[in-house]
Amino acid sequence: MRPTTPDPRGSTPGTPTAPGPVEVRRSARRRSTVSARREGDRTVVLIPDRMSRAEEERWVAVMLERLAAKDGRRRPGDAELTERAAALSARFLGGEARPASVRWVTNQNSRWGSCTPAEGTIRLSHRLQGMPEYVVDYVLLHELAHLLVPGHGPRFWKLLDAYPRIERARGYLEGIAAAERLPHPSEPDD
Repeated sequence: MRPTTPDPRGSTPGTPTAPGPVEVRRSARRRSTVSARREGDRTVVLIPDRMSRAEEERWVAVMLERLAAKDGRRRPGDAELTERAAALSARFLGGEARPASVRWVTNQNSRWGSCTPAEGTIRLSHRLQGMPEYVVDYVLLHELAHLLVPGHGPRFWKLLDAYPRIERARGYLEGIAAAERLPHPSEPDD
């Protein structure tokens, strides 16, 4: 088995993009089947070793489309997000945070979520879709806590202390943010 990565950005040119890097693994034992799966933030596509580069590119595109369709079925809509918010509020905030609305938005590219306490509205960036559930839960809980405490003082962070995966979720988001600031390998380092 010889792992290769078609493109450091996570996709082969002209193919659908994956939420993270794409790794192609060739296997001499694999005869004709192609499969793909998510391993953390990485997408792994398994192909026969004898497959040409052109066939590899075609199959990577096919498998990324299939995984994207599968992910789309799993991603919660606004109604599910509202239900999740109620469950998180009940579990971690004693049910005190009651948002008027919770929804996905596509206009937040520099923040993961936002809250308007006076209106009781919570908005989560669409960039969170497809991330691990514990990460989405952390951002949602963070915004729910803002319904009770507007700032980021000690009282605010005390509300979040009960969430068991807070450090892991924050680390995940910091890693994504850091990776987004890295220059693209084909771009000059001006």
